Amino acid sequence: MTLKKTIIIIFLGITLFSCGNDGIVSTPADEYLNDSDALKRGRLLFVGTCAGYCHKLTPERSDAPYLFDCQWLHGGSDEEIYTVVTGGLSGTRMIAFGENFPEGANDLWKIIAFLKSNRSTCS
Repeated sequence: MTLKKTIIIIFLGITLFSCGNDGIVSTPADEYLNDSDALKRGRLLFVGTCAGYCHKLTPERSDAPYLFDCQWLHGGSDEEIYTVVTGGLSGTRMIAFGENFPEGANDLWKIIAFLKSNRSTCS
């Protein structure tokens, strides 16, 4: 079995296991929200990979969207962010990163947790 298939199976298993009676599905990013080391790593990865080239930590004029507000152009759920990062967006500068991070999908979920932990409060 390939690593990609294994990760997908694990992710689906976690997703199915985490479904409760309330219908809220947790993601690996949710698990990292209370882990200061994971959030720190997510921030470092975001700064080195995302903010270093396109997205910024503060709102600035750019062709890349600011990711800490309530105006998500391509979906703001954890799963949608994961899909955009891994698959990219045609017609934009957003390339497909896949899971090409030092710790693979775990690092991507840490980046997503960092984004979630620093979002503006949306009404």
